[in-house]
Amino acid sequence: MSRPMTFRPAGASTTALARTPVGRRALVRGAALLVPSLGGGAACASKAADRRKRRRGDGLRDRIHETVTAELPKGPGVTVLAARGSELLYGAGFGLADRAHRTRCARETVYDIASNTKQFTAAAVLKLEAQGRLGVDDRIGDLLPGLPPDKRPLTVHQLLTHTSGLPEFLPDRYGDDYAKLSRAQLVAATAHTRLHSRPGRTFRYSNLGYSLLAAIVEVRSGLSYERYLARHLLGPARLDRTGHVLPRWRTSDIAVEYDERGRPAGRPNTHPWAPDGPYWNLRGNGGLLSTAEDLFRWHLALRGDDVLPAAARRKLFARHVSEKGDEGPAYGYGWALGRGAGGHPVASHTGQSQIGGSYSEIARSVDGGAFACVATNFSTKKDGWELVDHGLARRLVDLIRTS
Repeated sequence: MSRPMTFRPAGASTTALARTPVGRRALVRGAALLVPSLGGGAACASKAADRRKRRRGDGLRDRIHETVTAELPKGPGVTVLAARGSELLYGAGFGLADRAHRTRCARETVYDIASNTKQFTAAAVLKLEAQGRLGVDDRIGDLLPGLPPDKRPLTVHQLLTHTSGLPEFLPDRYGDDYAKLSRAQLVAATAHTRLHSRPGRTFRYSNLGYSLLAAIVEVRSGLSYERYLARHLLGPARLDRTGHVLPRWRTSDIAVEYDERGRPAGRPNTHPWAPDGPYWNLRGNGGLLSTAEDLFRWHLALRGDDVLPAAARRKLFARHVSEKGDEGPAYGYGWALGRGAGGHPVASHTGQSQIGGSYSEIARSVDGGAFACVATNFSTKKDGWELVDHGLARRLVDLIRTS
């Protein structure tokens, strides 16, 4: 456990902040401005209300910036973004995405979001359910051939909620995240892996379970995992800088990872990968690359029906299983569920790469009223900081909700 530390504010490179709503609501509100005023008094009152709203927004942006700069240590490359509903309030890059070329972090910097991949895998499963191709109560033995009797009764729901009894990873003999493991080899290895608890009874975080979900996505859709995401989730949500190999990134767009001693460890997509993305120890449970701007677009998509119908979104954010007792945090489908300031429901998740350089944190109020994300390429410094300890995205969501 790391000791508490006081950090000096880091210098920020902040791109221009959007002061108007983003997405379809922006078009609706913008169109309203074209309607001629029916009375001068009403127009003046409207302008005065707009000025008050802008002042409140500016004050909140200042408080967000003060919170961010007070929390961040000097050294890591970080991008932070925060929004109230569909209104982007704050977006800033701190430090360097690539020290050798002095490339600064920005809102469009591409990071490995690690275990935040799980929310996209869960959404893909729910999309397949909405399309009638599977059900969350289906047994995985009916979806993945070759499983032994003790694994066949496991359900999709149990994989989604980490209650299948499967371990966090396959045994060490199957290698690390970058071992050349195929989908067929993943399923075969799972068949020989011991369950660690009785299915459906205990929350036990399992990356292996989410890799099996990615395999189910491929089998039931007939597409590769990334192509299914791109066609049915990322494309409709306009996340054109999220994926494995399909986005047209420039190399300089992708942040270089740095280990705990500050040594460069390469870009996430320069580690050993298959031609269509990570190998199967990582696929579906981590390894997705994205930007803060795209994660904001994902938040917007989850506020409406463009990607998932309302019934699917309710399942995504339902408190399906308690992690630590009935009153503690719970887990939905790819999201952890808790309570924020004032008791409002908050969904969040974190992710950290095996190397330790990449780390991401996403938090949003379940009703979509507030959102924040943090992504970095240098999360842990030996005998220094651990950004995972800060919970900055959750703090920003609380700040937005209480302002």
